[in-house]
Amino acid sequence: MKEIFTTPVFALLISLLAFEIGIFINRKTRLALFNPLMLAILIVIGILLIFKIPLEDYKKGGDFISMFLTPATVILAVPLYKNINSLKKDYAAIIGGVLAGSITAILSVWLLGKAFGLSPQLLASLIPKSITTPLGVELSKQLGGIPSVTVAAIVITGIVGAVLVQSLLKLLGIDDKTAKGIAIGTSAHALGTTKAVELGETEGAMSGLAIGLAGLVTVIAATILSKLGIF
Repeated sequence: MKEIFTTPVFALLISLLAFEIGIFINRKTRLALFNPLMLAILIVIGILLIFKIPLEDYKKGGDFISMFLTPATVILAVPLYKNINSLKKDYAAIIGGVLAGSITAILSVWLLGKAFGLSPQLLASLIPKSITTPLGVELSKQLGGIPSVTVAAIVITGIVGAVLVQSLLKLLGIDDKTAKGIAIGTSAHALGTTKAVELGETEGAMSGLAIGLAGLVTVIAATILSKLGIF
């Protein structure tokens, strides 16, 4: 039985099954709090603890899933192409929104990190929290952070964004589809974009665009600030 737990196929199967269970619960309850990814994470953690499966064994299959992160992000270009006219019309507002959101994300982490006395290494690990995982991990390495902490921060940021975004948009009275998409993609990357896609095709397309732009802005800004010795 132990040999089964250590195979990559087992880790792959429980990951996919856990996510399907998460989707089922989310659809049945229709509650944003029950985010499919969050539920899947909790289910996988429970299985690993109950059967005492080492994380190293689980990663054999988990790493296989990670290979598809970048291709999945690239696929978001499809709805963007369908809404290229919206991009041309509102390019100034889109770029301005992404810049404001990305810089705010970096500065908020830096200020809170300083306030709570975080170490430079941990601070560097949290800086990329609002960009997509492939870019975030590389930026974390470049800044001297801990990639595993960065991944956790990115996942938590995305889940919180996906859960709260609809309520926040209503609270702030934001009705414009392009504005919704840019706000979601800039602050909550790919996980938030899954919620943007649910809101509409335009929201999903703009959110997908914001992921790439926000990643680029964050990498450039964080690198410059690091060279200046700010963090």
